[in-house]
This record gives sequence, C-alpha cells and structure tokens, in this order.
Amino acid sequence: MLEPSQNDELPVIPGKRYFTIGEVSELCAVKPHVLRYWEQEFPQLSPVKRRGNRRYYQREDVVLIRQIRHLLYEDGYTIGGARQKLSEPEDAEQVQQQHQALIKEMIEELEAVLKLLDVG
Repeated sequence: MLEPSQNDELPVIPGKRYFTIGEVSELCAVKPHVLRYWEQEFPQLSPVKRRGNRRYYQREDVVLIRQIRHLLYEDGYTIGGARQKLSEPEDAEQVQQQHQALIKEMIEELEAVLKLLDVG
C-alpha cells in the first residue's frame, strides 16, 4: 500500500461512496482508457457497473489504482510485475505500518474537513 507521502502530488480522496471514471481519472492522474485497461490486467480492480455499463469506483478501488500507478510509474514495474507484487502476501509488520499510515491520512483528511466546517 502507498504511504500518504507518496501521493503528495495527487489530490485528497473525497469522502464519497462512489466515484465516476472521470473523477477517478482526476484523483489518480491516469486517463480513463488506462483505467479501463487496468481493469482487464488487474483482477483486484473491478468497479461496480450500473446503468449503461457505467463504472462506479469505491474508495478502496481508488487506493488500489494509486497503488498500481505508483508501482508502474514510480517504481518501474511492468504490468505483470505489478500484478505479481499486488498478489504477494504481506508480512504483519508491513500491514500494521500501512494501516497506521492510512489512519494518519484519514485523520488529516478529517481535520481538513473540520477546518472547512469551522470557516462557515
């Protein structure tokens, strides 16, 4: 999983339940056609499809896409290598660090929301 510091250039993920492909494209700095391609290549990535075959991504999908993006664009993995890396079991310490980083990011996002609410 990505550390929050690795996503400094990407916008904060809003607290919505579902995101359209256009929103995810902006949140992850990846074009929509790339997202559709990644759906075919990464079995973990499967957005909900509704009317007219429209894709709706959930927060965990957005986090996964950012993780895939980082592996491919920052770490230089191939599609196959990134797929393998994502399917590898993680050790307990690494998982705990990732959870702590995610909690820290969520706290920062909640504090930002509180500041916005206090301004009004």
